[in-house]
Amino acid sequence: MNYQTYKPHSDLKPLVDCYWTLEVPKQSEPQKQRIVPDGCIEMAFILGNDIKRYTSENEFILQPRAMVLGQTIEPFYIEPTGLVKTFAVRFYPYGFANFVSEPISNLANKETPIVQLFRTENADDLEQKIIKSENTEQRISIIEKFLLDRLNDEKTINIIVKNTVDSLLFTNGSASINSILKDDLSKRRQLERNFKKQIGVSPKQLGKVIRLQTALKMILNQKSENLTNIAYENEYFDQAHFIKDFREFTGINPKEFLINENLTLSALFYK
Repeated sequence: MNYQTYKPHSDLKPLVDCYWTLEVPKQSEPQKQRIVPDGCIEMAFILGNDIKRYTSENEFILQPRAMVLGQTIEPFYIEPTGLVKTFAVRFYPYGFANFVSEPISNLANKETPIVQLFRTENADDLEQKIIKSENTEQRISIIEKFLLDRLNDEKTINIIVKNTVDSLLFTNGSASINSILKDDLSKRRQLERNFKKQIGVSPKQLGKVIRLQTALKMILNQKSENLTNIAYENEYFDQAHFIKDFREFTGINPKEFLINENLTLSALFYK
């Protein structure tokens, strides 16, 4: 697997985490890969063969070749049908809401073709330019022009929502909503409503995903093999609480994660 990341333009840095590419040669026996929630929204372009996304154990759909993958709160499986070649934009949790009028909650837990989010001629033109580009640098230049042309101050994310996401990121997901709002708890209902619309999940769900990602990185980078220490450092109540959340978002326990071949791709992304 060849996975590379690239930094965004300075004007997009507050909204875009990175651009990434993934290339995997065709496998004689393709293997399902379990994708774990990461708290981000992705705009992806499939430049190789089709990719299956399983909707049940044996049923699947083909992912759109130009799509936005919204917030997810549970793992799902994908499987390549041949060569994997993907170019994608990874947005911060509040990033994508600045480019579309569609409520982000409508994008959660599914892939949405970009043609449904942007004017048909613009979406088709973008997809064709990305496909015909000779290299990653050209694709980055094309997608950045597309995003910068659509960056609209009127769509700027709600300040309470942004502050909440920033606090969750800064504390690795451990901050409580009450502590973020401090004494102004009257804003909680407003926050919950705007958060779901602009981020796609609730503040509590996003916090749990961010905290899990921090723990995952500790496991993958072998900063600690002791699950109790990992639970303590990430402010879980105890090891049982950590394992419960881990299973909720990955489908397996932490020790199985390191040896599960179906998680090779997730491990590559999160390491």
